[in-house]
Amino acid sequence: MHLRALSVATGLTMFIAFTSAARSAESVYTDLLLDTCKSLVEPNPDEPGGDFMSSLCPGLGKYQVLFKEGDLRQSIHYGYLKRSIIDRAFESFGSFNYMNPKIEWRVDETGKPYAAIQRFFTGDAENKGQVLAISRVGQPGDEEGCPVGYVDAQANKNANDIAREVADSAAATFACGKDAAEYHGIRGPTAADPMLFHGDDQQQ
Repeated sequence: MHLRALSVATGLTMFIAFTSAARSAESVYTDLLLDTCKSLVEPNPDEPGGDFMSSLCPGLGKYQVLFKEGDLRQSIHYGYLKRSIIDRAFESFGSFNYMNPKIEWRVDETGKPYAAIQRFFTGDAENKGQVLAISRVGQPGDEEGCPVGYVDAQANKNANDIAREVADSAAATFACGKDAAEYHGIRGPTAADPMLFHGDDQQQ
């Protein structure tokens, strides 16, 4: 086979493999209902920082959701998680925030979730923002879940599409606690700064 023909054939094979993988990725939606969660740490208003709460919640199948809240900020992790994440991780935003309860799970052809996308409302009445947080879903073999990227949902008309592209391309190979979760697309003035503590004494 000539070199040019080989190059075309190789490119075609890679294109088919890529488009096949893209077609196999799908979205499944669930709602995070806090009244169905199991409390790990109850708020204690008599203690310093006593507004902090931590709960394990139903997610998708056997993949649970870790929800934490404190100081008017919320943190969410997904899937199988190691003890240090459950006990110490808090990955949120510097400004006050709360999440939309709708979770978009990105799943492969077997139905296994590998990424989750959730909308956060950030800031105050004078500086309202909306950010899509894309996270790696912890798997039984690694128990590592963390944010892998962000999309400013106000500055990007196609914010959901960008978030899905980030989920499909970055989540599976993202190294939690080592790789940096960054904004993708246009970042406007209301997009909050991430506040990341992964639980293993790594601070970003």
